[in-house]
Amino acid sequence: MSTPRPNPSSSPSSTHVLRLVDSRLGSTTSASQADSLSGSSPPAQASAGPVADDTWGVQKTDTEVGRAVVELGLVTTEELAACRDELKQANNESDPNQRTLTDVLVQHEYLTQSQAARIRRRIEQRRARHLPGYRIVGKLGKGAMATVYKAMQLSLNRAVAVKVLPARSSGDMDFVERFYKEGQAAAKLSHNNIVQAIDVGETPDGRHYFAMEYLDGRTLYEIMQPPPAGEGRNFSEAEALDITIQMADALAHAHRRGLIHRDVKPKNIILTPEGVAKLTDLGLARDVSDKQAAEGEAGKAYGTPYYISPEQIRGEIDIDHRADIYSLGATLYHLITGRPPFEGDSPSAVMHRHLKDPLTPPDHLNVALGAGISEVVEYSMAKNRNERYQTVEQMLEDLKLVLAGEPPRYARRSIDFGSLAQMEQAAQQHTVDYDPGTGIWDQPAFIVTVIVAAASVVVNLVLAALLFT
Repeated sequence: MSTPRPNPSSSPSSTHVLRLVDSRLGSTTSASQADSLSGSSPPAQASAGPVADDTWGVQKTDTEVGRAVVELGLVTTEELAACRDELKQANNESDPNQRTLTDVLVQHEYLTQSQAARIRRRIEQRRARHLPGYRIVGKLGKGAMATVYKAMQLSLNRAVAVKVLPARSSGDMDFVERFYKEGQAAAKLSHNNIVQAIDVGETPDGRHYFAMEYLDGRTLYEIMQPPPAGEGRNFSEAEALDITIQMADALAHAHRRGLIHRDVKPKNIILTPEGVAKLTDLGLARDVSDKQAAEGEAGKAYGTPYYISPEQIRGEIDIDHRADIYSLGATLYHLITGRPPFEGDSPSAVMHRHLKDPLTPPDHLNVALGAGISEVVEYSMAKNRNERYQTVEQMLEDLKLVLAGEPPRYARRSIDFGSLAQMEQAAQQHTVDYDPGTGIWDQPAFIVTVIVAAASVVVNLVLAALLFT
């Protein structure tokens, strides 16, 4: 191996390297963009996936890194060849660390850790910009599963959102299959309150993408976050009801087509400036009739801890649309109280509370709420799914009634009629021995009789009122 380079601090700065890398890859980056990408914060990590299954993607990245560092003058062709030989030898010996070319370059001080990470990151970004039929405009966000970009669909000259899997995840066939299932699930649906699917595909270099409707809006989660991250907005009861009605209508459409979303939450609902709510992210959506998928997920909790249903937590096989009803109720709870239904120090602690703890009625936290909306939330979030709304259409009907100022039809706070009947029977059977020698108000038994009789009158009035409503 040739003599290592001088101290890497004398090498070109990360900002300069990024600009040169961009020029070699056929794109330009402004100084401000380069400065932001060469900061001290570590690069975002790609979603996990077996490295061994992504050999082709790693080799392609190594090729691009090698070409870039030679053209930048960071190494000579001889030094690069020596690094490649060392890497090849390590791979032939089944190197347990699965090193890449950048690892070897850093080991021999041709690159700093920061430069290597940012060169690889920029190559990934540039590669993501080459989607057949689309022109990437900018990055919208990054989640645990993929990165989402705003793009122009060239054939129709319209803005779209494109979700792109990271390179390492593209080698995980289970991960890729789940990614395509999301696109296929979205393609089954056509509703004004569900983000429209446009296309799924694979780039020539093996990157998987999912193009969908682009929305000018923010998620409910972002809207509720305090500034500067969000707007710090509190939703009124009427606003929350309107959003939830739109979501209930969207879920009714999905349920009629046999799909359950399984991850309804504020982060997956986008609100446009016109007040249109859109359900998005069908990454966990599943066909109710897909027995094989259900059995494969048995015993595993799929969902978001703050909004997940008890049956999802238990990993039950026969999850159905009532799980979505619970999560929609939990989302409504958050909108009208400013906090999730249950909180805890860890995801497991939150899920335990979903299973065991009684729900604090939302009108106990926000006394300005009407009784009707609280009844809807409590009914939809019953821990036993047989005690919830049995269809989202029932919930939708109640939501519309409450918005109109009327009591809900299905969700009514329960009255223990058995106890009331026992009180009435006791009043009718009770007898009192009266001593005329003393005043009636001096007789404790008489006072008890008066109280029981009054309770009986109240019971009859309540029963009569319920019979005629």
